[in-house]
Amino acid sequence: MQYATLGSTGFPVSRVGFGAWAIGADWGNVTEADAMAALHTALDEGITFFDTADAYGDGRSERLLARLRRERSAVDFTIATKAGRRLNPHVTAGYTPRNIEEFVDRSLENLDVEALDILQLHCPPTDVYYHPELFGGLEDLVRDGKIRHYGVSVERVEEALKAIEYPGVETVQIIFNLFRQRPSELLFSQAVARDVGVIVRVPLASGLLTGKMRRDTSFGADDHRNYNRHGEAFDVGETFSGLDYEKGLEAVEELKVLVPPGATMAQLALRWILMFDAVSVVIPGGKNSTQVADNAGAADLPKISKQTMAAIVDIYDRLVKAEVHHRW
Repeated sequence: MQYATLGSTGFPVSRVGFGAWAIGADWGNVTEADAMAALHTALDEGITFFDTADAYGDGRSERLLARLRRERSAVDFTIATKAGRRLNPHVTAGYTPRNIEEFVDRSLENLDVEALDILQLHCPPTDVYYHPELFGGLEDLVRDGKIRHYGVSVERVEEALKAIEYPGVETVQIIFNLFRQRPSELLFSQAVARDVGVIVRVPLASGLLTGKMRRDTSFGADDHRNYNRHGEAFDVGETFSGLDYEKGLEAVEELKVLVPPGATMAQLALRWILMFDAVSVVIPGGKNSTQVADNAGAADLPKISKQTMAAIVDIYDRLVKAEVHHRW
């Protein structure tokens, strides 16, 4: 495993972390036994960073992480959670200091802690970043001891660039993968300059970059890869990275030939992300122990050669860039 410091938070984190969306909801059924086995495997593999949200299974993934802390109390690890997506309607007007504090209080209960390690705004509307009073409210929560650090989870590069103008924003979470390469152009250098930790989500493009999907792969009714194909429930960029499924499969076929011997397609995709030093931690999900162990193994792969890096850029430029690059 590789480790890094998460920006100015000072938290030492594994560069491969654990994204807890899948064990909460929206990815098909995951039993509690499988979820806990996946979490324990994460710790066994050296993973020390877990990302969750109050909206994942209406707090289910937070409560599972609280159980993990009780069962593995001797192991030190960091939990970042998110707040805001429980707003109904999910609009700028709902992002008030009072509402966020109520969400924080609920997460404190779910996670069974006195203070949250990191609180992230959960992909709010763009206009939220132009309301300094909300970020002042986050400062108040730090002062009151309810949160230790705060950051943002964003959909668009422009939102991230605006958010990190606030000096209290210490982390930014964004989609970055073989199909979504734009953050490396400007955001990463700006984050490094401001000592902002970068958390990468959706690294496997909702499973497309595992190389295991086919045209006839089916997804359950409760799986966002079924019901959010066109952004019906939330930003379409969260599902297959916003790329047309058929186009994604075409790109994957070309990427498969670049997988090094003894590695998996998923490990190549994750190792590519770790080639960018600005990335503090990447948070693939895991619905079972096997997936988690495979993800963790990406950190042990050798650096990707310049030739392979160039080939990856070529595939992106030819098959993907026109569809996604300027949308997010």
